[in-house]
Amino acid sequence: MNTSKSYIRNRYRQLRKQLSAEEIENFSMAIANNVLLLDIWTHRYFHLFLPIVRHNEVNTEYILHILAGKDKETIISKSDFTTREMDHFLLTDATKISVNDYGIPEPVDGILISPEKIDVVFVPLLAYDKAGNRIGYGKGFYDRFLAKCRPETVKIGISFFEPEDSCGEILDSDIRLDYCVTPSKIYKF
Repeated sequence: MNTSKSYIRNRYRQLRKQLSAEEIENFSMAIANNVLLLDIWTHRYFHLFLPIVRHNEVNTEYILHILAGKDKETIISKSDFTTREMDHFLLTDATKISVNDYGIPEPVDGILISPEKIDVVFVPLLAYDKAGNRIGYGKGFYDRFLAKCRPETVKIGISFFEPEDSCGEILDSDIRLDYCVTPSKIYKF
């Protein structure tokens, strides 16, 4: 079986495309329910991505509600596609969200938060393997971001699917997950 990153990336894009809106909602809710089972709730600063709807990403609204209900500080990012870096903003009632040209909902502006302050990061991905390696969209935004976080920052992937045996060639710049949460299971790496 082909284990090149581009092959795996394309395969999971196709698998996601096949999901119905109802499946996405049901799976996203099941993932959020499993997130509740993680031993992360003593932490304060949680980084969450907002989903790219046209890519059938996990609907993180359910996790957002959990974070709000637990009075956690939620941080969301704004991507700069020229530098391939992200700025991180505290999500407040006053935060204005705008969808960029890539379909990513992001804050217009707000209170900047340093990556070193973040305790838990929910990491978007297309695929991951049994060792906690992930495949994203290939731009490296999250690898650069996670490299700036503290080593003990908890990195949690969320996925509709089970892991691959291997995600192909792993680069030194690739940062592994601590967990991946699916609708049916929590994987710990």
